[in-house]
Amino acid sequence: MINKKFTDIAPWVNGEVVNLKDTNMEVKGVSTDTRTIQKGNLYIPIVGENFNGHDFVNVAVENGAVGALWQKNQPSPPEDVPLLYVEDTLLALQNLGKSYLETLPAKVVGITGSNGKTTTKDMVSSVLGTTYKVQKTVGNYNNHIGLPLTILQLEEDTEIAVLEMGMSGRGEIELLSTIATPEAAIITNIGESHLQDLGSREGISEAKLEITTGLKEKGTLVIHGDEPLLTEKVANSPFHIVTFGSTDKNDYFPVHIQQNNDGTFFTINGREDTELFIPVLGKHNINNALSAIAIAEMLNVTISNIKKGLERIKITAMRMELIQGADGVAVINDAYNASPTSMDYAIELVQDLKGYKKKIVVLGDMLELGDKEESFHYDVGKKIDPSKIDFVFTLGRLGSKIAEAAKFNFSESKVISTNDKATLITNLKEIVEDGDIVLVKGSRGMKLEEVVSALS
Repeated sequence: MINKKFTDIAPWVNGEVVNLKDTNMEVKGVSTDTRTIQKGNLYIPIVGENFNGHDFVNVAVENGAVGALWQKNQPSPPEDVPLLYVEDTLLALQNLGKSYLETLPAKVVGITGSNGKTTTKDMVSSVLGTTYKVQKTVGNYNNHIGLPLTILQLEEDTEIAVLEMGMSGRGEIELLSTIATPEAAIITNIGESHLQDLGSREGISEAKLEITTGLKEKGTLVIHGDEPLLTEKVANSPFHIVTFGSTDKNDYFPVHIQQNNDGTFFTINGREDTELFIPVLGKHNINNALSAIAIAEMLNVTISNIKKGLERIKITAMRMELIQGADGVAVINDAYNASPTSMDYAIELVQDLKGYKKKIVVLGDMLELGDKEESFHYDVGKKIDPSKIDFVFTLGRLGSKIAEAAKFNFSESKVISTNDKATLITNLKEIVEDGDIVLVKGSRGMKLEEVVSALS
């Protein structure tokens, strides 16, 4: 993590030093949350819509902070706490992260996309970790606050930083890319998330391509080559373009795929003599693995180390996470988020799995889909195959549209729709038994992990 003198940090944030008695005082790490303050940290108070971190500077010091930033327009700065006066604490945090990164030898791999960002981050980190010292975005620290905080956690001898870049609207990935200045970037795919804000899949693709803003000269851009909204827009790109996908028009594509209940075996073009395995459910995750392989080979990781790295992947929780629940019930916890594309992937996975008595899907609302949200949910319900799925449970107003469409193919008793989570759990528990598998998937706001906990 960052370990610098308080006075050395000042020019990085364009700050004015006040109340400092010891000019040799060092900062060891930063925090924006008084609950996570460690001894020696610099506290960075963020001003939000419903909170003001400046109110807690004294608490931060009591918890171990050696000093803090202070936004100049905030009243009553403490007179006994070392401070750096800045125009804007958020901008100062971002500048601090960017400046610190520029002092490190670490190369940056940036990752964005509508689906699969976190899984791809985990895969890239695992594969590169066989050869380099790697650090990656922790949890969902992938926005305008989380990304600079992640950078400031990097050790000075880190060789590769794998940084996930999320967005809430247009311009955010441009900002993150400018802070991180990646050597290479991955765009996993273009889905439907953020249609509410960006209006169309084309708008989403443009927002995701903002990752090239900070991409270094002669950098590498790895994209889903089966997506024309990406391939057409990079046709005249100054960067080195590498494509992955399911078809043989791509630079990386699968030749053979075999899925079982523990993961997926596959081979890829040009390396058919090496069978690879990912301990992750879902054939769609092969695309994520292909992008990781492309980055690894760019950085001269051997195929034997790629194989090793893929086999030992540890995927972040609530993403196609297979859990052995109570009473012999298997649960796929994919409750972190949902979009029409990822929902289709998850349902297809369950339909393809073998060896279970009953297959049950629990599906919640998909959020931020704009004015076509109801039709997106309806389309999901139409695609569920009654010969491969035994029961469909839905939760929420939009989830009811999934149920409405599913009832055209299922008998009415096999489709249960409700707006009450407790009722859903009660009805579900009456049906599940030893040998069944249950998929639980919905947008983050639905908190469907509570259903998973009830079955565990």
